[in-house]
Amino acid sequence: MKLDVLKIDGSKAGNITADKTVFGIEPNAAVVRQAVLAEMTNMRQGTHATKNRAQVRGGGKKPFKQKGRGMARAGTIRSPLWKGGGTVFGPEPHGYNHKLPKKVSRLARRSVLSNKAAEGKLVVVDDFTLTSHKTSDFISVLTKLDLQNTKVTLLVTGMDENLDKASRNLQDVYLVEAAKVSTYDIIDCDTLVIDRASITVLTDILAG
Repeated sequence: MKLDVLKIDGSKAGNITADKTVFGIEPNAAVVRQAVLAEMTNMRQGTHATKNRAQVRGGGKKPFKQKGRGMARAGTIRSPLWKGGGTVFGPEPHGYNHKLPKKVSRLARRSVLSNKAAEGKLVVVDDFTLTSHKTSDFISVLTKLDLQNTKVTLLVTGMDENLDKASRNLQDVYLVEAAKVSTYDIIDCDTLVIDRASITVLTDILAG
């Protein structure tokens, strides 16, 4: 299938032949959902924690004698029954890792790429190398590409220092290396912008 290639000034630079097995398949919504949920699960830090009675500070001394007060016996003021005491069965740090089969991950990314291409939300740029690191210059490039006020994910083959500095302060622009892109990175945008070299990278990884 043919995809138009644009220059950063918005003019047309020609077209490129994209692999139909990557950019032209019938999207599989169920697999996309499975991949996105797995990736979002893996992004969880799992650092939530509470202190049990052994970890709460203090409470080493028996608060009162065992018998004679007409009250329930107590061995520490840090009992979970007391105010300021430990927590019973509270959350503990643990991982949320969910391993996704490679074939499922690849199919999910191919499905999202194909859907973006079919909806006209995929823009191929010949070369996204910038001569300046100024954010204002990068915004002018987005304006020429008619991508202003749009949530954009930009796929590049390598991290250009100027491009990284120019885009890092923009809330709705995400710069990702094509070789490391996930299903969530691709789907979480209004428009997907890919440089010409990244088309080859994606094809090598996802085709077949």
